[in-house]
Amino acid sequence: MNTYHKYAPNVFLAKCTEQHNKGDIIEVTTKYGKDNESIVFNLVFEKDGFFYYSIVRADGFNVQERAKRKAEKYDEWSLSAHKKSSEYMKASQEGAEFLRLAEPIKIGHHSEKRHRALIDRNWDRVGKAVKMTEKAEEHERKAEYWEKKQDTINLSMPECIEYYSYQLEKAKEYHQGLKSGKYPKEHMYSLTYAKKEVNNQQKNYDLAVKLWG
Repeated sequence: MNTYHKYAPNVFLAKCTEQHNKGDIIEVTTKYGKDNESIVFNLVFEKDGFFYYSIVRADGFNVQERAKRKAEKYDEWSLSAHKKSSEYMKASQEGAEFLRLAEPIKIGHHSEKRHRALIDRNWDRVGKAVKMTEKAEEHERKAEYWEKKQDTINLSMPECIEYYSYQLEKAKEYHQGLKSGKYPKEHMYSLTYAKKEVNNQQKNYDLAVKLWG
């Protein structure tokens, strides 16, 4: 059985008992017992008789598709909550014509119980409408968050080689620009931070090539 092995942030390898070739389609089992059809890319390392391969889902599911589905889900929940809020607000208009007359509750009268019950029902419905609106707004915020994540590129994707190559060159250019005076130093650690960014992007690029090159 092939299982997932976390290798780096956002990156899971296939831990296999048998060797495979690039392009092979294999089943990889999650810790919950679900099998995902996956495409083999590179042998990243071997250890204790196991072979660890970089893989992508055969159905194309990745971080971008996950973000898209999340955004769609929260959009649906937001619309549903707004609909329920409107229904509660509409229901809260029960007996509106009578209540607009502002008739006082007649204590001891046979109508007292119905009058109080009507007010309580409508007040409860207004409260539920407000809660549904708040839920809808929360779902909208989450939908916006996941919509922004739909363009995410990270080490779990073969496309990241080109991305990290660009990021590395940009970091190097800025670092050299600080040294040459092309860019102003904002503080005494500007060069240090710029060099650290170069190192980080170099590490990302090297890992991307190892995974997907």
